[in-house]
This record gives sequence, C-alpha cells and structure tokens, in this order.
Amino acid sequence: MFSSGIGLGLGNIFCTSNAKSRSITAENPKGAKGKGAMAEVSPEEIKHPARELGKGWKVRPSVTLDIGEKFLLAEIEGPGIINHIWMTAFPEAWRHLILRFYWDEEKNPSVEVPMGDFFCNGWCSRSNVSSLPISVNPAGGFNIYFPMPFMKKARITVENISFEKQMLFYQVDYVLTDIPDNSAYFHAHFRRENPVKYKEPYTIVHSIKGKGQYVGTYMAWQVNSNDWWGEGEIKFYMDGDKEYPTICGTGTEDYFGGAWNFEFPKGEYGEFSNLYHGLNQVIKPDGLYKANERFSMYRFHILDPIYFERDLRVTIQALGWRSHGRFLPLQDDIASVAYWYQVEPHEKFPKLPDYNDLEVI
Repeated sequence: MFSSGIGLGLGNIFCTSNAKSRSITAENPKGAKGKGAMAEVSPEEIKHPARELGKGWKVRPSVTLDIGEKFLLAEIEGPGIINHIWMTAFPEAWRHLILRFYWDEEKNPSVEVPMGDFFCNGWCSRSNVSSLPISVNPAGGFNIYFPMPFMKKARITVENISFEKQMLFYQVDYVLTDIPDNSAYFHAHFRRENPVKYKEPYTIVHSIKGKGQYVGTYMAWQVNSNDWWGEGEIKFYMDGDKEYPTICGTGTEDYFGGAWNFEFPKGEYGEFSNLYHGLNQVIKPDGLYKANERFSMYRFHILDPIYFERDLRVTIQALGWRSHGRFLPLQDDIASVAYWYQVEPHEKFPKLPDYNDLEVI
C-alpha cells in the first residue's frame, strides 16, 4: 500500500511510489499537470498587484464568491485520494460558507458542513487547533488531513449563503493512485439545536446506515444557565440498539479528554489542544454584549474508531445542576459535526438549517 502513496508516515516516507501528486488552487483550478500559475492580469485590472509582473507571478490566489453563488472548488477524476485541504476566509463568513463533498456519482453530498464548524471553529472567532487530522493556525488557516479516497470522482463545492460577497483562498492536495477495495468514504454532518429541548438528549448524528467507523466529534456549545454544564453522557447506539446504547460515556468533559469541569487553574477553564482531544476555545461574557459562555471542543477517534456493521446513532445529554444536588436538563445552544467513514450508499442528510438558524449571534 505504501508504494501507492497511501498510509504514509515517518517510517515509510522514504519509499518511492507510482502515485501522481496534484493540487487544485485558484491558480490551477483543474489541477492539471504543468498548468499552474497561468492566470493573466486583464487590461481592466489597472490596480492589480501583479500588473507589472504578469503571468507566472501571484495573479489569482483566491476567488470571490457572489451572494448565493455555488462554486465548484474541485472536480477530480479517480481513482485517487485527497490527503490535505487548506483554506481560509474572513471569520464572519465561516457559518455561511457551506462545504459539500460528493464521491463518485453521488447526487447527495457525503459532507455538508459550514466551513468554520468543519475545522472546529464554530463560533466565527479564530481559535487554533493542534490535532492530528485538523489543524488551525494563525490567523485562521484551516487544514484537514483526514484521508479521503474515491474510486471514480471527487467533487467539492462551496456555497455562499451570506448577504455579502466573500473572498476564499483554498488548496486541495491529492494523489492519483489505486485505492484498496475495502476503502470506505469520508463523511461529515452538521447539526444545530437552539435551544435543546427540555429533558431530551442532543442528537449528534441521527441515522447512519451501512458499514463503517465513527472517527470524530466537534461541538460548539453555548451555555444558557449558570454553574457547571457538562454532566451529560455521550451514547453510541449501534447495529440495532434501541432504548439503550452499546457504548455510554461518563460525562461531557470526560468524552473530550478532560476531567473535573476542565478546571485549571482553580476557578478557570483550562483550554487545551492536542492530537486527539481539545477544549480549543472558551468565550467568556464581557459584561456588555457577550452574555453567555461558549465552548469549542473536539474528540477524534483515530486510534479508537467506533466500528459499526449496519447502523449508528450518536447522542449526548445537556446536563447541569439544580438545587439540592439534583441534575438539571439544560436547554443550551449546541451545534456539532460528526465525522465518519462508511461504505456507500449513505442516508440522505436532513436539510441544513437556513441562514438565521445557522447564524452566530
């Protein structure tokens, strides 16, 4: 497998390969061999920075998306595998630039997620991430390294549902190579509930049908009450589970790799970001406009995927404390992204929330 450019690491990166490396950017929108850096400055662009330099220089590093535009970011003929995507845009657009990935001849996307949430930045406020599959670097450089194999075709689009034109920089790195027969396809699904219904768990993903493995969760969580908010258990219902799950967690901060309210030092939340877990952002009230605490958390199951044969449903409780040592079911504002691989076909996702229901206020 190493000779095909798949499964690379420091232990085999020195091995030669028959894979062909390609990259799609605004400067080479089709990723064609020998076709990069060919954009030209038009005579009308009298203020273009490269007007005195011309073709071969930095002429088209980004694209501008019109209001309501659906832009074809990448279309790749397979077989192959996407091994890295980088992109950036202004933070105010992160909830309203919608990414969609289609594998082979799919009509329904396997990935449908707002850009910011996809990269563990759901609050439209820059936060660095230092995980293995996703890294976010100053100042808003989004990177994803989840391998994304495809047999026939990969197609990536981005839709601007905001009320303004948006500038987008991007790069899709991939290799053209043979893909193992047992390869599953990458999926990611966004949900938001604002507020969570009283005494009902929050659903991270409702209905995955097929064979595969669950590999990660991101959550953007706004607390609408005082005191500690993370007593809730995450639950994985798999392969026919009905009322009770096969896997049940012990608490929200426990699932995201922390303990004891994420409190460190005493009286403060301890932000952290590592290969597999993170409380990568804590947004505190400012006494004026910011009235609620907001948290950004991720958990990647890279070394411990959750395998399922036929189906999977994932929920988490929003649970805090009321008086006299009693649990309080919370009605918080929660958004999430579920990441998984599965054999196609997949279940069609529920309709994505509209502009107002996505908006971070």
